[in-house]
Amino acid sequence: MPLVEHLKELRRRVIISLAAFVVGTVIGFIWYQNAPFGMAPLGEIIRGPYCNLPSDLRADFTGDGECRLLATNPFEMFMLRLKVGALAGMVLSSPVWLTQIWSFITPGLHRNEKRYTFFFVTLAVTLFVLGALLAYFVLDKGLYILMSIGSEFQVAALAGREYYNFLLSLIVIFGVSFELPLIIAMLNLAGILRYEHVRGKRRMIILGLFIFAAFMTPGQDPYSMIALAAAMTVLVELAFQFCRINDRRRAEQRPEWMDLDDESASGPISAATPISAPEAVSASAPSSVSPSPDLPPEDHFKDVL
Repeated sequence: MPLVEHLKELRRRVIISLAAFVVGTVIGFIWYQNAPFGMAPLGEIIRGPYCNLPSDLRADFTGDGECRLLATNPFEMFMLRLKVGALAGMVLSSPVWLTQIWSFITPGLHRNEKRYTFFFVTLAVTLFVLGALLAYFVLDKGLYILMSIGSEFQVAALAGREYYNFLLSLIVIFGVSFELPLIIAMLNLAGILRYEHVRGKRRMIILGLFIFAAFMTPGQDPYSMIALAAAMTVLVELAFQFCRINDRRRAEQRPEWMDLDDESASGPISAATPISAPEAVSASAPSSVSPSPDLPPEDHFKDVL
């Protein structure tokens, strides 16, 4: 396809993806306060970790003990609902825009590249979702540790904006961190990283993962830090085992002589033998073919040939 046709196709697929995202955002915006198909409202699901705190650790704004977050400006509740709806719309419309991305890039790939690309895209989405789910369940314990520190002198009165930003940042950090084993596997398939490079460095790598988790978790609480570091350690170890198996398979398919240098592969090189002096070549005697008087000239030439 010419460049103009590629741009037209890209525009069409972007429009389809945006339309699916808008529809998903509308569904998420409605789901924020209403419960379709007997499910819990999205707002209740998101504020769940905060409402699971003991009542003496959070402020009571309603007088009846019902869990509520604090809004400090008139448009905060609408903007938070729209933000949560947009996040839900991105998740709900992911099958559509992932399909559009896949359909746009596959015509330029070989058969094996199509297989690997689809596998890696699917695995990347799965790992991000697993990281987001772990962040949500970890927030229960982590929020309790954070809110119980100094509870004798103060009570938590969280605004919806700060709480939602904290929850979303934790989800993004966990989801992105879970992509690390996929990056390791891709580097190994590209031939950049091999198992022998990391085989004896596990202690340093695990220490680095714990330091990374300590700096990246937004709450800096030990529970979420340990959960993130432990999950990343398990995933990285699985990636290292993939590197080990892939390197072994690659070594079995690759002959040993291809890993040798040129001198070792060709064997020892002997000394050059001297070139003898040229010999004179005698001139060949001309062939004497006497024409037969009984043959015509054209038959005589055929006989000579």
